[in-house]
Parts: sequence; C-alpha cells; structure tokens
Amino acid sequence: MRLLLVWILNAVALLAVTWLLPSIQVAGFGAALLAALALGFINTLVRPVLALLTLPITVVTLGIFYLVLNGLLFWLASAVIPGFHVEGFGPALMGALLYGLIAWALSALVPGKD
Repeated sequence: MRLLLVWILNAVALLAVTWLLPSIQVAGFGAALLAALALGFINTLVRPVLALLTLPITVVTLGIFYLVLNGLLFWLASAVIPGFHVEGFGPALMGALLYGLIAWALSALVPGKD
C-alpha cells in the first residue's frame, strides 16, 4: 500500500516540476505515472552501476558529478517515456533536483517507514 502511495506521490511531484519548469512537459497524469515508474526503475537499476563507474570523477569533483548523473538519468527517462519531454540538459538537471526535493518532501508525509 505504501509503495503505491509513494508512486502516486512521485507522479504528483513530477507534475509539480512541470508546473515550475515550463521546459519540462508531461502529457497527463497517466504519462506522469509511467514516467515516475520509469524514474524509479532507472534510479534502482541503472544509477548504482553508473555511480560506481563514475566514482573517481565524483570524488575529484567532491560529489558534484553525482548531480550531473541525476540530470542525465532524468533526461534518459524523458527520451524513453512517451508523453514526457525535457528540452535539454540544463532543464533536466534542474528538473531532477526539484523532482528529488518534492518527492522527498511528499514521501515524508506518508506514514509507515521511519
């Protein structure tokens, strides 16, 4: 139940990002649900591998490259999901940051996990 609620809240967070950044578009709530699911899979499966592969540059940049990696993965999700479009890397970087903050704040409201 909690997983389903967090998934819906992540879709709402993505819709909030599209409201804040006009360079990111989502066709509707269904596309936002699909994009939130894809972002979840990408962050679960692809990000750990890329974080490990880019660990040297992340250490040299004192962790700043991890933000770039988040933006690239957000942009990748927009390339894969129909109805979810990001116009470039800059908006993808800002969108990933906003999406992470909003999704974190909304998931903190869900009871059940400490």
